[in-house]
Amino acid sequence: MKKQGNGETRRWYKLGTGLICLMMLGTALSACGQPKAEAPQAPVVEEQTPPEEPAQDDPITSGEPETAAYTAPLTGLPVDKPATARPLAVMINNAAAARPQSGLTQADIVYEVLAEGGITRLIGIFQSRGTNEKIGPIRSIRPYLIDIGESYGGVLVHAGGSNDAYAILQKQHKEDLDEIGNAGAYFWRDKSRKAPHNLYSDADKLREGADKRGYKKEVDIPAYPFRAEEDLPEGENASGAEITFLLKSYKVEYRYDEATKLYKRSINGKPHIDLNTGEQLTATNVVILGAGHKTLDDVGRLAVDTVSGGEAMLLQRGKLIKGRWARAKGDVIRFVKDGKEVPLYPGTTYFNIVPNAPTFESHVQIFQQN
Repeated sequence: MKKQGNGETRRWYKLGTGLICLMMLGTALSACGQPKAEAPQAPVVEEQTPPEEPAQDDPITSGEPETAAYTAPLTGLPVDKPATARPLAVMINNAAAARPQSGLTQADIVYEVLAEGGITRLIGIFQSRGTNEKIGPIRSIRPYLIDIGESYGGVLVHAGGSNDAYAILQKQHKEDLDEIGNAGAYFWRDKSRKAPHNLYSDADKLREGADKRGYKKEVDIPAYPFRAEEDLPEGENASGAEITFLLKSYKVEYRYDEATKLYKRSINGKPHIDLNTGEQLTATNVVILGAGHKTLDDVGRLAVDTVSGGEAMLLQRGKLIKGRWARAKGDVIRFVKDGKEVPLYPGTTYFNIVPNAPTFESHVQIFQQN
């Protein structure tokens, strides 16, 4: 009996050992059959762990707007490279026969000021925009237009001028391009329009002319302070303004468009158009300022005080700020409130210079919000 029991035990021992070997073999075969599926298991678990939290100043995750590498000094708008080109101060005809003009949508700054006979003249300051875009019609220059153009360091672009203006240009050796005098090759006449309202050029051609005459390519360009796009505007509600310079046939309107945050410009009740684009002229900032005007002769030529400062208004983002304009020696006209310069919003700014007589306010009608 003892011998028999030992044999039974050995049989069960051998059977158990065999089963264990079979199980181990099956496991090994299963592992050998799927090596690629099992190998990545550990890395997959690691990749699913939460990533490190980004730095707090990361512009993508924090929601902060990206800051442009460069901005244009006169518009505050982003540009691809430093805007260092010397400005062009172009005298643009604003007689009825000269409208619609070309190229004003490419100007950084636009001035409107009276010339003789009650008509107005536009000065387009082209610095960061405009290359081969047609600009004009180009017209004559006056002493106070020289002063405005030079305040931006601009090459003065014109066709003729008053005797007083020519005396300044010649005696003070101003850097100018005059179609009648020294730079006719850099202008052209458009045969589809009647002279003298048909003289044009473009920024590329004018810069070529300035280079040919050896004028400075780069100058110190004044810069304005600008608000951030998301800054809330200040002032009282106002949807725009109507400006009467002198004649009733020169009434300019700026109407605020909330959708674009721009002021649409009209003249004598009709949209003021850029002939190049067919678009209505617009401004981000509209400055209206009063200045002393003096009639010099029977023709009606004027002296306009662009230095002493005075009352002014600023329209931006559907708001009106009443303040003053000031100008330091060697600087541009600036809008100030309580002795501090008020920042502009990035974009084109229009300066409108009206007479102080009989009063500054008599030339301006403010539109209240609807």
